[in-house]
Amino acid sequence: MTDPVAAAWQAIEDAPRRTLQELFAADAARVGKLSTRLEWGEDEFAGGMLLDWSKTHLDDDLLAGFEALADACGFFEKRAALLTGEKVNVTEGRAAEHTAQRGVGADASVEEAAALHARMQMLVEAIHGGALGQIDHLIHIGIGGSALGPKLAISALSRDLSLVDVHVVSNIDGIALEDAFAACNPATTLVAVASKTFTTIETMTNAESALKWLRDNGVSDPYGRVVALTASPEKAVDWGVDETRVLPFPETVGGRYSLWSSIGFPVALGVGWDDFEAMLAGAQAVDEHFRDTDGRDNLCLRAAFADRYYTRVLGCQTRAVFAYDERLALLPDYLQQLEMESNGKRVTADGEPVTEPTAPITWGGVGTDGQHAVFQLLHQGTVTVPVDFIASIAPGDDLDRAHHAILLTNCFAQGAALMAGGNMAADGKDPARAFPGNRPSATILCDDLDAATLGALIAFHEHRTFANALLMGINPFDQFGVELGKKMAKDIEAGGGDFDASTTALLAAAGLN
Repeated sequence: MTDPVAAAWQAIEDAPRRTLQELFAADAARVGKLSTRLEWGEDEFAGGMLLDWSKTHLDDDLLAGFEALADACGFFEKRAALLTGEKVNVTEGRAAEHTAQRGVGADASVEEAAALHARMQMLVEAIHGGALGQIDHLIHIGIGGSALGPKLAISALSRDLSLVDVHVVSNIDGIALEDAFAACNPATTLVAVASKTFTTIETMTNAESALKWLRDNGVSDPYGRVVALTASPEKAVDWGVDETRVLPFPETVGGRYSLWSSIGFPVALGVGWDDFEAMLAGAQAVDEHFRDTDGRDNLCLRAAFADRYYTRVLGCQTRAVFAYDERLALLPDYLQQLEMESNGKRVTADGEPVTEPTAPITWGGVGTDGQHAVFQLLHQGTVTVPVDFIASIAPGDDLDRAHHAILLTNCFAQGAALMAGGNMAADGKDPARAFPGNRPSATILCDDLDAATLGALIAFHEHRTFANALLMGINPFDQFGVELGKKMAKDIEAGGGDFDASTTALLAAAGLN
């Protein structure tokens, strides 16, 4: 009996391979088919973005093949399992309920999320109202998803208005914490400690140092300045945080998917509850689109179709993301963790070795800076790198409109140049000035970069990541790959461990053995 997954992949791999120029020439309706607006909200939450995948190699044949693959992989059933709170994280035996934080999920989980959000809103508004005295600064201490999400959101949303000056510290390198101390007045500083387990060594070491800094600078009750964001509230209380300043989130919300929970506290405190709520609303709109739309019309699934084609069929080992908006400078960092920690796996959800490439390396930066740094390789290098361009129609600045017009012109021109190629020599014959073209890109063009749009962008990539995982048959919700190095570090700290000669010599050179 034929394996339907193998049969679907065979059809995809056997499909004709045409250049982007050939695809556009053959189908006058191509842009309409592969460039789609996603809209959301009403009144102050209204917005939208255009997702243009027409400069990828997807065509009707490939889309039909991938739709068959999604069906063979049980995509529809597994999507429903995710969004109804079933145990989709099979290796850890729990659900993945980040969408419930945004209003899409099992009824009980959605109700719990609403109650926890109400608790957080009360604390945020009390702090803004002076309940803890004058608070001008927040040092938010976390690592991984507990830091990357808040750092991205604060960077993107705090340029117009900052109610509280927020500094996100994730690195155990003391320089990072000292930089935050230097920027803050201890008499008016609050500390947020974000840790799912409240045991992460980097986070808790930084937290202890923050308490010492407060104490050394005249704060008589440093624990009274701490807010705990955790799935282990009892451990936070044991550590010394009053339960009124402990903001729990469910165990079923993973770290890199946790921005929507109490991990978003620094966003709500820094830019206001209205923006945090708008971010939830934008994400919920994408959740509903992902839930209610099938096949190639599902924009998250469509993006995953292209991702899988380039990684498995064409052997692309990396995917680049370039945000033509300074406010999204941290988006590539955020997506690195989301995509590589979720889908950088070597076994299937059934524990069998994978037989195909899984996640590519996600990297990127900000345009136009990237054009003068790495785009040489994208245009003329010997590897093919699919590129995502992200931009906003509305500018984020009040300068002459020429600034934003030049920014957008560059963004669109890069995608056009990657596809078209050509030769810039006067006679068209100089190989050093030749561009092969036929290099794929996708563009996400936002109406504006407000809180709802940021929420929609992040949720789109979450579901894109999940869709990729299902097409590969892997579990995107565990992350055991981070554990081995951490265990060895603990062995070193405890004075034990049997290491190779190189590591032993390095430890000796640093005076650590």
